[in-house]
Amino acid sequence: MGAQLRVYKRRIRSVTATKKITKAMEMISASRIVKAQRAVAASTPYADELTRAVTAVATRSTAKHPLTTENPNATRAAVLLITADRGLAGGYSTNAIKQSLALAARLREEGKEVVTFIVGRKGVGYYGFRNLEVANSWTGFSDKPTYGDAKTVAADLIEAFTAETGGVDELHLVSTEFVSMLTQNAIDKRLLPLRLDEVELSDGAAAKNQIFPLYDFEPSAEGVLDALLPRYVESRIYNALLQSAASEHAARRRAMKSATDNAGELIKSLTRLANSARQAEITQEISEIVGGANALADASAGSE
Repeated sequence: MGAQLRVYKRRIRSVTATKKITKAMEMISASRIVKAQRAVAASTPYADELTRAVTAVATRSTAKHPLTTENPNATRAAVLLITADRGLAGGYSTNAIKQSLALAARLREEGKEVVTFIVGRKGVGYYGFRNLEVANSWTGFSDKPTYGDAKTVAADLIEAFTAETGGVDELHLVSTEFVSMLTQNAIDKRLLPLRLDEVELSDGAAAKNQIFPLYDFEPSAEGVLDALLPRYVESRIYNALLQSAASEHAARRRAMKSATDNAGELIKSLTRLANSARQAEITQEISEIVGGANALADASAGSE
């Protein structure tokens, strides 16, 4: 009986230590969500103005540009998947991976070869474990991305898109949209070629329906698109990285809160079991004492 009590006490100590860790991680994630939300809000005005500028050039000129011209015979499509570098975030990375696999299956049904690019160790580990081919990957900044990180990722993708041979005809992005502290949705969208009727501003309004002033393009509309569209791709990827970072922190906070609550319930259950074992041990000791006393009394009566 004493050995069983020691087992319960040891498990209580272990679960209590785990609860302290999960509680600390919950508080850290809660503080980082606020910073991530501020970063998303700070990047939104720049992204909106850049979207308006790109849309204005594309709709107010007759310029043919590879980043806005649809290829009717598209055979290869690049997919950029954004996941987390660390775990303990519930289904955050899993949902994004499932979304990318569904998108890849849809693209293959259209007769297109899929070229995968990945941000985050979780996505890299998933594809590596299953021996799935990855064109390029980036890790180490999923929870706190910078514009430089987005620029590095965008450079490889634009290079693949504009390559004359061995390139891709489409560029798709799979990320997680931060809706609220409780809701984060894995989404996919096509970045290139740019579909003007699908381009939206942060408030949900269609960019194509905006009222634009008259523009003169210098040196040419093609030159302006050459300068603006890479910046547009960088801003879209940067915004997706920030949204995914906020979603990762929110998912980790929710997962750690659930783990902390479960640890508390387990501690209560183990405490009850330990108390029962202790009570049984005391009862057994009392029974042994009473039995011993009765035996001594019987022995004394017999000797007399």
